[in-house]
Amino acid sequence: MMPFATSSGTWDSPIVALFTATSAVCVTGLSVVDPGTHFSFWGQFFIALLAQIGGLGYMTTTTFLILLIGQKFNLRQKIAIQQSLDRPGMSGSNQIIRSIIATTLIFEITGIFLLMGAFVPKFGWNQGLWLAVFHSVNAWNNAGFSLFKDSLIQYQTSPLVVFTVTGLIIFGGIGYQVILETYMWIRDRIKKRQTKLVLSLDFKVATTTTIMLLIIGTVAFFIVELRNPETFAKFNIWDKFLLAWFQSVTPRTAGFNTIDIGKMTNAGLFITIAFMFIGASPGGTGGGMKITTLRVLTSCTKAILQGKEEVLLYERRIALPLILKAVGVLIGSIATVIFATILISFTDPEVSFIQILFEVVSAFATVGLSTGITGSITIGAKLILILTMYIGRVGVLLLMSAILGDPRQSHVRYPEENLLVG
Repeated sequence: MMPFATSSGTWDSPIVALFTATSAVCVTGLSVVDPGTHFSFWGQFFIALLAQIGGLGYMTTTTFLILLIGQKFNLRQKIAIQQSLDRPGMSGSNQIIRSIIATTLIFEITGIFLLMGAFVPKFGWNQGLWLAVFHSVNAWNNAGFSLFKDSLIQYQTSPLVVFTVTGLIIFGGIGYQVILETYMWIRDRIKKRQTKLVLSLDFKVATTTTIMLLIIGTVAFFIVELRNPETFAKFNIWDKFLLAWFQSVTPRTAGFNTIDIGKMTNAGLFITIAFMFIGASPGGTGGGMKITTLRVLTSCTKAILQGKEEVLLYERRIALPLILKAVGVLIGSIATVIFATILISFTDPEVSFIQILFEVVSAFATVGLSTGITGSITIGAKLILILTMYIGRVGVLLLMSAILGDPRQSHVRYPEENLLVG
């Protein structure tokens, strides 16, 4: 909000500053102003810094800083790290944190060098380097802020920009555990070790579901936008593939766009909403309901249709608490989206329903895509989106458990009874 962060050198609006800070630290990318012209270099730097902290996660960032200054962890910090990394034990957390930081730096620096090839020839070394750094950090952290007024539309047919940004988005959103397991698998194959790495269920679910969604999304967007003169119609087949591929990747939850989202067909908008709601993988930098939740729920449906009483994934039985958690995440996510959509419909009745729903899902899933209404909605609607972004990043169940406190365990078991369902 301070004058040195704005390009005009004056104090910024508290709502603009709060919205931008929330969107950055929640790695969303929604913005009520144009970051490239509204903010100075320092304002843009703070956006990138908050996106980096938000993408890494609070505990990862804190742990890294503690390691950096050479302090030791107390028991409370060790437990917090173990819970934030979702690890069964507390040993090896330091190595995991270092691996996460190293992985982040490797991918972001690679992205910077690749994007410099597109930005430096046009904007010069200084501006081109900063554009590469800013967009690489935002792409890896699935934030979606862009310093270009039209996001990446001017590079919509550039294979270098398209594949670099989508590669960063995919690897950033798929989760550190998947990347580390891939590295160990490749390392074992190169060194020809006798002991084979057993890939985890998280790895199998994350990789197969991600590939499946990317293929389905690319085909779906190619079909529904094929004849739309405002998006795909004027391009050749290869360029249409680039546009469809990018549009399939970015709702998972990055927020960059290479077409005008507001000019998509209703079918295209609804497919985008569905992909945004699903989101990325747990442990990654993306948001949404998470693809693991989707796989657990679809496996439940498959088990019911096959008449089975156990839910299986890759010859592994899914525990009942995990199924209940997946159902809770789904219900909580739907309830949040419905409630926020209703509230904004009251505050901004002139905005169409599809635009409001799109904006709310984008905020909740920390995506950052918009049909163009973010800057024009009322202050009340902006505050609702701020809260929605926060809930989406923290997690519905985690936020409710923090508010309600630890559940009390009951030793009472009630009699079982059947109920008509469906």
